[in-house]
Formats: sequence, structure tokens, C-alpha cells
Amino acid sequence: MFLNRRTPELPTPEQALRGRPVPEFTVPSRHTVLGNPLVGPYPEGLEVADFALGCFWGAERTFWQTEGVWTTLVGYQGGYTENPTYDEACSGLTGHTEAVRVVFDPAVVSHEELLKLFWESHNPTQGFRQGNDVGTQYRSAIYTHSAAQAAAADASRAAYQKVLTASGHKEITTEILPAEGRPFWPAEAYHQQYLDKNPGGYCGIGGTGVSCPIGVAPAEG
Repeated sequence: MFLNRRTPELPTPEQALRGRPVPEFTVPSRHTVLGNPLVGPYPEGLEVADFALGCFWGAERTFWQTEGVWTTLVGYQGGYTENPTYDEACSGLTGHTEAVRVVFDPAVVSHEELLKLFWESHNPTQGFRQGNDVGTQYRSAIYTHSAAQAAAADASRAAYQKVLTASGHKEITTEILPAEGRPFWPAEAYHQQYLDKNPGGYCGIGGTGVSCPIGVAPAEG
């Protein structure tokens, strides 16, 4: 029913696919580029940040190329279906985004710097789409893992909105929500580090060309 609508629409919890208690596939043990484990627990001192900014193939590469990022993995987050598959997420019937989990060393790269990369790597004003990719799974989102991450995300959104508005862009549609209660379900093996395995593969990531004020710059003044 959702696939036939002109405008994508999120399902309600009652409409969403039920999913399954265990995944239908296994996740590779290590990152093909960084060499570190994909799934936690992660070493002490590292932090986790979750971002959705369109097709997760190009989004993941953007983060694994960043100094201080220890590992990345792609998956589905922000919806209702337990252990979804890619086909299910793309149906629009799970409510999930295509997300990237970024595990990073805050002594090398700050969460604020990752937020800057997030904002500048996509167009966060497009709602349920990113470029030519249309669907609820392509919406922009940040899933925070602490009060400090939430405050930084909110402040960066306000600061970026100011410069976007000055450049003639629309309102930011990015969701900023706690990761708690919104499990990150890892995607199938072939999606992990897809553009490392397929260097000429599709990448739909593209920003607005507007620089984001780094850190928690005030929105006014």
C-alpha cells in the first residue's frame, strides 16, 4: 500500500512488518578497510555515533575515510521491525532509516567534527529523499548516545540552519532522537563497506555546498 503512494509515508507501529527474533544473515567480523571488528563491545575510550544521510553505501565511506574513526558499519535504525532485511527496509514498511554506526576515538576526532561532516555530506532539507533516492529509508537522522551528543546535535542543527537559510535553502528535516529504544540492526554482509568491495558502485551522497559552523556555534548573532 505504501509503495503506490506518490509521497512516501512512515508506517505506524501497527502497520509495520513484524520482523523476526534473530537475523536471517550473519555480519562479517571485521571492517574490510580499517581491519577492526564491526560489532561491539568496542574498546574502552571509544564512542559511538549513529547517522542517517541517504544511501548508506556512500555515507559509510565518508566516515571510514575520517581520521580517528575506528570502525563503521551500516544498518537499519529508527523503525519498528525487528531484524529487518534490506528488501523490507526498502519497502517502506519497517520505518527504518539506512544508518551508519560510527565508532570513533574522541581524542582524535570530536563528535562535533563528525556532526560537521554529517551536515556537509548530504542535503538535510529534503524530507523522505536524498537526491534521486526517494523513500522514508533515505530520511536524514541523528540517533544520540548521550545527553552531550544530543545537545551538540541540536546546537549544530540550529547553527547550520542559520547558514542554510542565508544561502536560500529550506528548513532542515533531520530527526534528532535518542538511540536508546531505537536499536541499530546491522545490514547484510554485502552492504558492509560496499564501496570498498565495489569501487565503481553507486554513491548518492552529495551536500548542499554550504559549510557548517564546526562545534556548537550559537544559532543567533
